[in-house]
Amino acid sequence: MIIDIKEVRGKRDLRAFIHLPAKIHVNHHNWIPPIYIDEWNFFNPKKNTAFLHCNTILFLAYNDNKVVGRVMGIINNKYNNKHGENSVRFCFLETFKNEEIVTELIHAVENWAKGYGVNEIIGPLGFSDKDPQGMLIEGFDEPMVISTNCNYPYMVEFIEDMGFNKRLDLVVYKIDVPKNIPTFYERIHERTIRNNPNLKIVPLKRKKDIKQYIVPVLSLMNDTFGEIYAFTPLSTEEMKEFASRYLMILDPRFIKIVQNEKDEVVAFVLAIPDISEGIQKSKGYVFPFGFYHILRSQKKTKRLSLLLGAVRKDHRRSGIDTMLGISLLKETTKAGLNVIDSHLEMEKNTQVRAEMEKIGGEVYKRYRIYQKTISI
Repeated sequence: MIIDIKEVRGKRDLRAFIHLPAKIHVNHHNWIPPIYIDEWNFFNPKKNTAFLHCNTILFLAYNDNKVVGRVMGIINNKYNNKHGENSVRFCFLETFKNEEIVTELIHAVENWAKGYGVNEIIGPLGFSDKDPQGMLIEGFDEPMVISTNCNYPYMVEFIEDMGFNKRLDLVVYKIDVPKNIPTFYERIHERTIRNNPNLKIVPLKRKKDIKQYIVPVLSLMNDTFGEIYAFTPLSTEEMKEFASRYLMILDPRFIKIVQNEKDEVVAFVLAIPDISEGIQKSKGYVFPFGFYHILRSQKKTKRLSLLLGAVRKDHRRSGIDTMLGISLLKETTKAGLNVIDSHLEMEKNTQVRAEMEKIGGEVYKRYRIYQKTISI
């Protein structure tokens, strides 16, 4: 098999890059297509400010003039300089079932990165931890949610055959929503309220109520996510871009924000009713009818997807997480949802994992970020 690797140049190549996964996953029942209008914005340096602090490249693999694979290479200078790394990231790797295609694409990223003096390749990892990250290694038959990778098992085999090894695992919990809040959890909540009379849950009723909290909430995320692997703080402009991706699907009922007596945001959790079925039905197109399918799936689903959460450092271990948890659980029960997907949690984040397990959560999916030294 003769594989030709070419750099993406121009709109036609980018279209092939964006739409290739739909061909690879055409019979993959779990795969969720991207929302294509967002994809075009994501890969546009004029609209995605993450390009400003990164060196990037997109490659397509061809066989007999047909596109059979793709990959993106990213050197995140902002992160590397801050953390003393000298790495290139590979992401958005998609190929048909052929190890040679994967090998050639990864080698193309490595050879490009050598020009920048890079000595390590890691991935799948995008601009930051907010992009889909890690390769699915357990839970292939479990339902997927937005902003996560959905790869075939053969991709794991191919990557490991190339000499990649584990850098970090991320786990996903499945939590069955209890009909009644566990007694011990209620007691912790009552003690938290009693010991912190200055804290309050912000009532959000309409989508327009959300906008004023975008910057305070994401600023708290910047302050608290420093220990999260691959996290890159968002600028104010990036916060607005990030929020715009999700604003249309956010539901105020499932955004819980805690403020102190100074009206400072000290904790939050953000979740959405699962929209994966709607995106699958829309095939990734919002217009003309995709938006209807997405909104309808939000109303029909029985699953809630957690997206983000944070507690200010000076309020950790105070029980404030139970304020968020109980408020969210009550809203979830009221809405008739019965399962929560925790999204990705670092394997070594024992504190958050303990909270998941405290309410009966069990790991049902696992993702892995790989690493490999680049040979000179």
